[in-house]
Amino acid sequence: MPSSNPLREALAAGRFCYLVELVASRIAREARLLEIATGLARVPGVVAGSVTSYAGGAPGHDPLRIGTAARARGLTPNIHVTCVSLDRAGLRKLLEDAAALGIENVFAMSGDWPTAPVGQDRPPAVYDLDSVQLVAMIAGLRRAGTPFHVAVAVSPFKYLESDGLYQYLKLEKKAAAGADCAITQVGWDAEKFRELRRYAAERGLRLPLIGNVYVLGPTAAAKMVRGEPPGCWVSPELLATVQRESEAPDGGLDARVERAARTIAILRGLGYAGAYLGGTQDPALIGRIIARADELAPRWEEFVSELSFGRPGGFYLYRDGARARRPARRPAVAVVLDALGRLFPVRRETALRKALRALFRLIDRSRPAARALERLEFAIKKPVFGCQACGNCVLGDLEYVCPMTCPKHERNGPCGGTAHGRCEVEDKPCIWGAVYERAGAAGRLDSLRVYVPPPEPALQGTSSWINYFLERDARP
Repeated sequence: MPSSNPLREALAAGRFCYLVELVASRIAREARLLEIATGLARVPGVVAGSVTSYAGGAPGHDPLRIGTAARARGLTPNIHVTCVSLDRAGLRKLLEDAAALGIENVFAMSGDWPTAPVGQDRPPAVYDLDSVQLVAMIAGLRRAGTPFHVAVAVSPFKYLESDGLYQYLKLEKKAAAGADCAITQVGWDAEKFRELRRYAAERGLRLPLIGNVYVLGPTAAAKMVRGEPPGCWVSPELLATVQRESEAPDGGLDARVERAARTIAILRGLGYAGAYLGGTQDPALIGRIIARADELAPRWEEFVSELSFGRPGGFYLYRDGARARRPARRPAVAVVLDALGRLFPVRRETALRKALRALFRLIDRSRPAARALERLEFAIKKPVFGCQACGNCVLGDLEYVCPMTCPKHERNGPCGGTAHGRCEVEDKPCIWGAVYERAGAAGRLDSLRVYVPPPEPALQGTSSWINYFLERDARP
């Protein structure tokens, strides 16, 4: 008999439920975390504790150990699995260990870029897989018999078209790869919550949506207004509101509880499946918020206008005139390469493809010739595309933007850490903005829904031309 999984059961039954983020950071005492888990297990409506891994980019306690111990205290764990510090073999081992421990719920995400306290070395960033590829791996394990229930992240709180629409395109990839539900990033904008719900319905995504409800105090608000941690953003107006509320005799606690409860009421009214509670782990406060949300649920429409802390002038998909104007011209290199692709088709089994296959097979038989070809290919691609010699080139599928120039090596779209078109890691534009704009200008936005598999590690430093024609690489 399969074990009980309250999260899976609540979502399947359409019963509004709550997950509470259990921040397993290094500074948190393990005994205290388990004491909190015991209390949360007694709060009606809480179906899981979401155990973090690399929250904010900092390593913490082993989520498997915390999750197993929390379950022994009555709280079903939802384990964060991130691509930050493990390659595909390490991620598979982690998932197999979770399955062996009877842990079903996993929250699959790319994860924040690693950070470290002052005076400590920063842990290495691996990012061998992206979040879509991770979901595909988990789905493969599930087909082999492990009963994983997979949550994924999505951020509707993006205020550039390229950032926002690409989040939704990537969510479609995650759904197709095998995701079971989606949890939003942190945000305080009812219209964006509504936008995501409508988009999912229009695209036929049967993913239960869980809205992130963060109990926001002045300290966290002051950090988030600067975009810390990545993907979490507070508007200056909301910061000023929270700071003003904190001057009350209770330090603003009542106002924070009320805002969280009203957000939950809005989520219920919009048809979300649940709420993901963060910013507090206090079982008594969680219970208070849930009880207040129950009282307010029938009046949810009254509160929509209050939850409007978006970015002024920002992109909203369903507003009149929301879609940005496409650039009139695409980069010359993209136009030329597209034209060459039409003149000399090699993606299907043409005479040209057969001839090139024979040529590259001949070159491949000579190690010096194959190495010389790889050096020639790199000399051409490096200055034009920033090539990193992965040996598994997908330039033609990503509008001639090299995904290896993304610090996280994402191949299926931007991570959730983009900040109004800027990269989370480096001070530069996110490369996925260029991919989106070029695809839009060429009328190929639908092509961005195609799944791009991870590169084969053994092909690093070899010629992608040889690998493509000899069918050694992993193709979209």
